[in-house]
Order: sequence, then C-alpha cells, then structure tokens
Amino acid sequence: MSVVKVAVLQTELYWQDPEANRQQLAGQIAALGGQDLIVLPEMLTTGFSMDSAAVAEPAGGETLRWLKQQAASSGAAVCGSVAVKEQGQYYNRLYFVTPKGESFQYDKKHLFRMAGEHHAYQAGTERVVVPWRGLRFCLQICYDLRFPVFSRNRNDYDVLIYVANWPAPRRLAWRTLLAARAIENQAYVIGCNRIGSDGNGVDYSGDSLVIDYLGQPLADGVERATVLQAELDGAALQQFKDKFPAYLDADTFEFTTTRKHE
Repeated sequence: MSVVKVAVLQTELYWQDPEANRQQLAGQIAALGGQDLIVLPEMLTTGFSMDSAAVAEPAGGETLRWLKQQAASSGAAVCGSVAVKEQGQYYNRLYFVTPKGESFQYDKKHLFRMAGEHHAYQAGTERVVVPWRGLRFCLQICYDLRFPVFSRNRNDYDVLIYVANWPAPRRLAWRTLLAARAIENQAYVIGCNRIGSDGNGVDYSGDSLVIDYLGQPLADGVERATVLQAELDGAALQQFKDKFPAYLDADTFEFTTTRKHE
C-alpha cells in the first residue's frame, strides 16, 4: 500500500466572496509542492452561509472548474465543499478532484439545524468513498462528525476526511471526536477547519488535525493561517490491523435513510 502525502490548508475565508477565496487559496496551493492530496475547508468560496439562493453555484460551475485547474497544476488531488444548486435543490457538496480531471462528489447528509442548514440545503443520502493513490478516502463534512454510525468503517476505507466550519466554542468536541473516529474505525482521519470570524460573527479556532489509526496527531493546527503536512502510510495501517484486527468483531448493521427535506 502507498504512502500518501497530505497538505491541509487552515485559512480564513472571505465572507460570501468566491473570487477572493479562490485567489487566496490558489496562492496557498501554488506554494506547495510534492503533495498527493490537498484538503480545503467547508464552503471554501463563501464561508458557512445559509443564504443558499444567493451563494450557490450551478452544479459543475466555476469552483469545480477551478478545483480541476488547481489539481492539474499542483499534481495533487484537491478537495473541499461548496454550495451548489442542482435541479432546483441546494446542496453543501464536497468535491474531490484529481489531476486528470476526474471528480467525485459527496452531499452533506447531516445538516446543522442549529444554524438552519436543514432549511437552506437538501440533505444527501449516499456515503462516498474515493480510491486515490493506493488508499481509500471516505468523504464527510463538519456536522457529520457527530454521527458515528454513518462513518462506521465497513473495511471499505482507510482515511476519513472532514472539511469543516466548526466554531471555536465547541473546539473540544471537534478534537475529541476526530480522535474517536480514528480509533474506533482503525483509520487515518483528516480534519480541515477554518480560522477567523464569519459574516454572522461566529469565531473559528482552526484546530485542524491529521490523526493516525491509534488516535495520535500527526499534524496539529493552531489559531492562525497554516498548512499542516503529514504522510499516511497504508502499509503501516494494514500491519496494525493485521496485528489488532478489532474490525473483525464489529457489529453488523444495515444503514438506511428515508428522510427527505422539502
């Protein structure tokens, strides 16, 4: 199995200003080199805006094209979420784009009702796992972190990715749950959070993390703009699972979803 080099961009976001955010992130991506995967925050072009009608792009719109450009120029897969409109519905959609222009998408399932996200966006229903350079990446967004059944490893992924706008007052929950997801799923976990304040006056502390399958931080963000870098060693993960195969004793279950937001 491969070693995948990861860069996590912990940055402030301009409120509801897609072009400014794309320019800022493009400069940060251009400064990197030799990465296999670059992870950007949730709603990377706007911040966590509930004005979906104003900020959402058409599916396959400008930011997806921009992500493909960034992946091609950097030689790394690039992922992050953006508000999109498709067939009359709005989604908080996480794109994972490869240098060859392949794109995968995951629509956020657990919508943050405390901010009214369930009124502004449609919930996704499908879990998405992307194979990339020898490892399998399960795509998740922010509030999904609180729901372990949805992210339960069925021996179908090696890495969990959480892109987020997770507020500073709940930073302990963020850090604790990221470690818990790594330990219980015997997987690497990447958590990419923003910093600064948004247009609603919500503060963000960063605390981006890359955590190994033992729950140990490989890279830990602080409260400033920074790039976290780490290596995800697939062979080491498999050796640990061979030695300590707790996943073989995991409970079996069938996950179903029927809720549709109107």
